[in-house]
Amino acid sequence: MIEVSEVQHGEIPAKVDRPRWYFVMLVTAAIAISYFDRQTLPVAISTIQRNIPISNQEFSYLQTAFLLAYAALYVLGGRLLDQLGTRRGFLLIMLWWSAACALHGLASGFMLLLLSRFLLGMGEGGAFPAAVRVVSEWVAPKDRSTAMGIINAGTAVGSVIAPPLIGVILIQSGWRTVFIAAGGAGLLWALWWWISYRPNTNNIPSKMLEGQEPVRTLTFKEIVGLRNVQALVFAKFMSDSAWYFLLFWLPKYLYDARGFDIKHVSYYAWIPYAASGVGSFLGGWFSSRLLQSGHSLDRSRKIVLGLSALFMPVVMMVPFVPVQVSILLFSIAFFCQQSWSGLIMTIPADMYPLSAVGTVSGLVGFGGAMGGAIFGVVAGYLLEHGFGYPTLFVLFGTFHLIGFAAIVLLGGKIHPLRIHHTMEIESH
Repeated sequence: MIEVSEVQHGEIPAKVDRPRWYFVMLVTAAIAISYFDRQTLPVAISTIQRNIPISNQEFSYLQTAFLLAYAALYVLGGRLLDQLGTRRGFLLIMLWWSAACALHGLASGFMLLLLSRFLLGMGEGGAFPAAVRVVSEWVAPKDRSTAMGIINAGTAVGSVIAPPLIGVILIQSGWRTVFIAAGGAGLLWALWWWISYRPNTNNIPSKMLEGQEPVRTLTFKEIVGLRNVQALVFAKFMSDSAWYFLLFWLPKYLYDARGFDIKHVSYYAWIPYAASGVGSFLGGWFSSRLLQSGHSLDRSRKIVLGLSALFMPVVMMVPFVPVQVSILLFSIAFFCQQSWSGLIMTIPADMYPLSAVGTVSGLVGFGGAMGGAIFGVVAGYLLEHGFGYPTLFVLFGTFHLIGFAAIVLLGGKIHPLRIHHTMEIESH
């Protein structure tokens, strides 16, 4: 079986302390590019529709195509990274998604946009499993939630930059240039990564990460059978259903329900994303602070997760308040969501051996992307059949609370796992 017991948190040798934060920032830049790339379509949609007619239902299909591929490659990409290693695996991932992003610029009809969106999701699916592996290789357990908070803040950097920069490009050069420029930025990052990154498994032995005991490699079937993995996957399924709705539909909501044009979206849509970046960092920092002050790993993670989930229902009030207040409510929700998300993606590095981290984080991300894909279609269907945005905000405002309940009631205690050679696999 897998025996679950608490172990002492390892320390990173002093000689490797200096480059670890450089690599964290390198990965943060990649995550920023990924979120810029996925925001290109939502921000540019009103301009694209002048050339390619796209209904609300078709818009939801574009997001679903991205998320289905994203979900599948989250799992396969995580496993690929565990096989190829972080350096080669992340390079392949970035090259793929950059080419897919540029392909959008060649679209002359809905089907090529759909294909491009699917290919983009395939590439970006491996980004967060790669990020978690970098954290596992380079960062001590006591600092991991801070590191993942910084990396997760990259989502905000890309999303904050996207509305104003895309707006400028749309006005000056047209929507096709947006996608080609975004793809070019990814290729530059791939070169930077290949030149700069080196793995650190020799300096942080696996026995340090596993609680000073020899470990064996878990099979995919064994990992899927773990109850705490299943709880994390379900929690991410629920929370990301809400997150991807907010992420992909916020610009369209502002266009459709609030009467914004491209300039207004460029002026205001970045604000919630900026709040998400602050939430990413502060959530990770606060959890690390709790851990360093003597709280258990379990309490340090769950306190912040619970507080983040508690305030997500504020989005229920968005349709009923003035637009300025709605931007504030969006900002609170984005802040809490990304505080939550950074910690959810830290837990695989907290609990599982390095040889399984990519696979576990891939499964967790798969759950989130599938939730976004399914409920994205539901959102498009409801809007096309007269339900309106108020119904959607009430629905999605409850999802983080359901996810947190699953972690508390089904996920067990958060702490590193000892995996003994002579025992059978058992779910906890």
